[in-house]
Amino acid sequence: MVSPAPSVDVPPQPWSGRFDGDGPEHRRWWQSVTPYARRRPQPGRSDSSHRPAVILGFGSDAGVRRNKGRTGAAAAPAAIRAALGPLAFHLDREVHDAGDVTVAGDALEAGQARAGLAITALLDAGQLPVVLGGGHETAFASYLGVAGSAAVREGLRVGVLNLDAHFDLRDEAVPSSGTPFLQMARAEAAAGRELKYAVVGISEPNNTRALFRTAEELGVDYLLDEDCSAEAARVFVAAFLAQVDALYLTIDLDVLPASVAPGVSAPAAYGVPLPVISAVCRQVAKSGKLLHLDVAELNPEFDVDGRTAKVAARLVNTLLG
Repeated sequence: MVSPAPSVDVPPQPWSGRFDGDGPEHRRWWQSVTPYARRRPQPGRSDSSHRPAVILGFGSDAGVRRNKGRTGAAAAPAAIRAALGPLAFHLDREVHDAGDVTVAGDALEAGQARAGLAITALLDAGQLPVVLGGGHETAFASYLGVAGSAAVREGLRVGVLNLDAHFDLRDEAVPSSGTPFLQMARAEAAAGRELKYAVVGISEPNNTRALFRTAEELGVDYLLDEDCSAEAARVFVAAFLAQVDALYLTIDLDVLPASVAPGVSAPAAYGVPLPVISAVCRQVAKSGKLLHLDVAELNPEFDVDGRTAKVAARLVNTLLG
């Protein structure tokens, strides 16, 4: 039985890429992604390994603008799709495209609410949402979707793992791309729950003492960028996964070195090497606990040769493989 896709502002657009042939041995992403139509959950797909993935764009600059960053992330969903399109398709799952939710002007909260409803609908239909942001205000839209889903209503312990140079725990009067995880903590407390939040890649020079204090008060686990060897990251992520039943993974591309990811609002002077971030993605994918994921902070206006978009596409491909 097929019912309408979640409400979006922009319907799915045609994908494109290199053409080598129609057979399965030639398939690329652009030939494999189909428009999303909601289906009933299929028995036997309780973990994330084979659930159909559904791409949802969140076109927003409002949070970055409020956070006094370099705007341009609203164009990121199209740029990541363009980088995904030519990739060879080796996935053992269906991939669909649900279109985009867009934030007009400064109407961030309304856009986050719409995206949250769309994400909840995808989760409750048994899909694996893949949200392409947008600034890291995308994370609070993702949280609204996860918090409203059956997974939380049924009592699953859901953890939030952030790959990021920043805590994004700013205490500001107006929400922005720097506040989403403090917003989550407060929303969880209001619901009688505690936010389980961990970060890989924190840059000590780019987070104030106040932010470290807030992280300590909230019981946030974190791994500094300078300590992110492959083994240290593996142990850290394994310990966090052991504490949760399901995981929301959010990737802020500024966790990577500026040489790898120049097209972000705040390029990293140090950053976590791409092989380490890729290994974390593989570890999360293999855990079977991945409930929801998003990729944020790509700014195509400052990208070099589409380098950052290609990295984002590669990480999405890894997480779904």
